[in-house]
Parts: sequence; C-alpha cells; structure tokens
Amino acid sequence: MKAFILKRIGKPTVLKMHDAPRPEPADGQVCIEVHYVGLNYAEILSRKGLYGWAVKRPYILGMECSGVIESTGPGVPQSRVGERVMVGAQYGSYAEYMTVSEDQTMPAVPEFNLAENAAFPVNYLTAWVGLVELARIHPGDRVLVTAAAGGVGTAVVQIASTLGCRVTGVVGSEEKYRFVKSNGAHDVMTYNDLLSRAAETSNYSVAIEVVGGAVYRRALKLLRPYGRMVLLGYASLDLKFLNPISWYRALRDIPRVRIMNLVQQSVGIFSSHLGYLFKNRELMKKTFTNLKAFVSENKIRPCIDKIFDFDQAAQAHAYFESRKNRGKILLKVK
Repeated sequence: MKAFILKRIGKPTVLKMHDAPRPEPADGQVCIEVHYVGLNYAEILSRKGLYGWAVKRPYILGMECSGVIESTGPGVPQSRVGERVMVGAQYGSYAEYMTVSEDQTMPAVPEFNLAENAAFPVNYLTAWVGLVELARIHPGDRVLVTAAAGGVGTAVVQIASTLGCRVTGVVGSEEKYRFVKSNGAHDVMTYNDLLSRAAETSNYSVAIEVVGGAVYRRALKLLRPYGRMVLLGYASLDLKFLNPISWYRALRDIPRVRIMNLVQQSVGIFSSHLGYLFKNRELMKKTFTNLKAFVSENKIRPCIDKIFDFDQAAQAHAYFESRKNRGKILLKVK
C-alpha cells in the first residue's frame, strides 16, 4: 500500500510517499480502507519535530480519517465489514489502509458524506469538549474565538452560536471576515483589533484560545468575572532548531497561568487534549454520542476548505502553514 512515513523532520518537502506492508488486523482490531484524511495542526508540529505526543520516528503520520471497515481481526464480528466509520488515532491515517482497535472507530454521521466525516471527529470533539464539557456555556454567553476560520474555530463558532451564545470570531486577515460571519459569528475582528486599545472595553464570558503569546494574554484580560478560558492549542509556535531567537520567542509565548491574576479577575482556565481523553473510552463514547445527536438535530455540517489528492500531502501541509484556509483541509485517498 501507499503511505506517508515520516522518517525525518523538516519542511513539507520531507513528506514522501512510500510503499508499506498492508496491515492485518490483530485481536480486537479492524482494518480501515481509508477514503479521506483530515489534516490537523498537530501533524504540522509532528513533521517539524515539535509535538510531544508524537511517537518515535519512523511512523505514518495522521490522526483522523474516514473510510470503510475492510476486514476484522479475531474478536470483532465480520458483520462490521463494509461499515462507514471515522477514526481518531495517535498516528497512521496517511495511508491507504490502517488498523486500529475496534473501539477507536466511531460510526459515520449518516447525513455526512465521507469527506465531511473526515472533517468531523478531531475538530468537533475538541470544540464540544471545550465549550460544553469545560466552559459549560449558557445561552447569552459572549464567546471569543481565536483562529475562528480554522478547523477547530469553525466548529466552535457553529456550536456556540447554535447554543444561543453571542460569538466574536478573531481572524488573521480581513479576507476571512465574510466567511466567519456566514458560519454563524455575530462579530468579527482581526488580531490587530483584538490587541488594540479599542478592544479594552469588551468583556467575554468565555474565550476559546488556540494561538498563544500576546493573543492569549489579551484574551485572558478581556474575560469578565466568572469568565472561563479554554486553551486548545498554541498555533503561534514557530520554533526553528538552529535559530536561538525562535527558541526565546517560543518559550516567551507559551501560555502561562498566574494564580493571583485569576484570583483578581475571578476567572478560570481550562485545557484539554483529545489524545489523553481517548484513554477514557466510556467518557469519550458518551461525549461523541451527545455531539453527534446535537449536530444531526441542528443540521450542522463541517466546513471543508480544500481537498488535496493523496500524493499532494506536502502541498497540503504548505497550504495549511500559509494560514489561508477557511475550514478543514483534507487528503483524498480513494
């Protein structure tokens, strides 16, 4: 089979397609015929050697995909062959086939095609956990969303606005204004707006933050008493191993918490990482069931920006890093 095996770190050009043995499912496993792969920022960091949750190289990149169960191992009913599923995993989806434990598969959302299903699990579970399980949003809450045009950001905007919150999206360019508005945001601002003095009069019930640095510090200050911030990423990380200045900037911009600042504001900070949550299978099954029901009931669909052919993984990574995307980026395998 064809697969992208990460053998060394570097620029997108290090992504090379290789021939790899087709995996066979072991006890309790299924083999997935991969149709679409959802790209995540964690894979950009993994390619650069900056992602702490990555496994030891060489390995096949990729945390999520959609496809069809092609075969089952001992202990898994053969009747599952042919089922459409989504997969969340630590690695392995940049391939024509992948094997995972049966409980790592999630039933496809019936209303979605397989491309939409590939765009769904990581971003929407991340958004749901942040908004509903951690921030416990209420109708009428004012919600600030950084990187509102990205994969997680589009999901956050949709969920929060559907639940009756007033959503403000923050974007990197004015070109993304209309897109974020059309996705359900009530207000949109650029990062320059956020960091300017004009934003000081704003106050928010909830901030969903994925950028870090000055954006994190400003968003925290804009929370009103009883406000909740949820940290879901650090997209401004731009560490270059041979550049000491980049190390300094990376260290400086890591989100940090000073307890006395939280005390004085009467606010709280939460954080989450799906990789660690997936260890609690029962909790995640319940969470996914609630999310899936909510999405189906409210006719929410993932925003897909661009679909690249499978052999264009390097171009897809470069496009992701350009920060031009408006929604999810996918690879089409089948």
